[in-house]
Amino acid sequence: MLCKQHKFKKWLLTAVILPIVVFSLSAIVWAPPARAQAGGSELVEGKISGTVLLKANNRPASQVAVKLKSHAAGIFRSILTDLEGHFEVKSLPPSTYEIVVDEPGYEPTQASATLDGSGAKLVLYLKPVSAALVPRERYTISTRELKIPAKAQHEFEKGIGSLAKSDFAGSVSHFTKAAEAFPEYYEAYYHMGVAEVGLKRRDEARQAFQKAIDLSGGRYAWAEFGIGYVLYLEGKPEEAIAVIRKGLEVDGDSTDGYLVMGMAQLRLNRLDEAERSAREALLRNPNFARAYLVLADVYGQRREYRAQVQGLETYLRLDPNGAECEVARQAREAVMKRLQMAQAKE
Repeated sequence: MLCKQHKFKKWLLTAVILPIVVFSLSAIVWAPPARAQAGGSELVEGKISGTVLLKANNRPASQVAVKLKSHAAGIFRSILTDLEGHFEVKSLPPSTYEIVVDEPGYEPTQASATLDGSGAKLVLYLKPVSAALVPRERYTISTRELKIPAKAQHEFEKGIGSLAKSDFAGSVSHFTKAAEAFPEYYEAYYHMGVAEVGLKRRDEARQAFQKAIDLSGGRYAWAEFGIGYVLYLEGKPEEAIAVIRKGLEVDGDSTDGYLVMGMAQLRLNRLDEAERSAREALLRNPNFARAYLVLADVYGQRREYRAQVQGLETYLRLDPNGAECEVARQAREAVMKRLQMAQAKE
């Protein structure tokens, strides 16, 4: 891989950086929620901490259950606040987490935090229950999540660690054990599929992604994106787009879903559609660096070279150590030389 890779988003899941796909001058890599670091470097972990206070008087809420989860990472934790209302959860892989406090007699309160290897500190307020309260079931951890045995979670996290070291075969073994310990563990099958892509075993990857879709009842969009990406790699962009659209119906806020969509549309030379997909991703996350690589390729194929340089420079500014940094720099230099030659002829 080119340049140093760091953090994984969506542990998401944050998995593994999938193969590079070159269009014109830039390169695009799709990273599933769980991302690995290159060169066998250690996995970057973070922590979420905070304080729960009573809204009425700002007094600490002690011995209150704080529930933390990331569906993409397959992480579900619960911890009680201390006497000062403080809580802290360590050793969390990079991902976006939902933090919920659901205490009897108070309205459920929730917040979200995105970790990229650092930490997040929160303050949550408990407000006395009112008649307009949203049903509690919306906020509670599901029965399924509570059923995941410790052995399955342990094997799952070991699998993520193996992915971080690009040990794809080892990660498949761990995810298989996690699924054996908890047959409904669709997150394990999804990450198993990601590892199979790393092993270039596309049929096995597709089967694992499909298993995740089946077990989740079609509610786990990342598995749809996984199948879409495999179809894309197989040179079937039309089929890839159809599958990715299904995923976006489930998770319409997925920046990565729109990224893969844009890549497939570029493959079909549907430049306007690819640009719209990239901009949809940027509407949801203005700092989503890889979306600028899609835009740069769109501009390059339109021969709008100044805009292409701008897109590449924006990517490098937002993610200077990203997976595609060296390719992006080389592309920028090549396009700038082309522009200089055109000016000299004028």
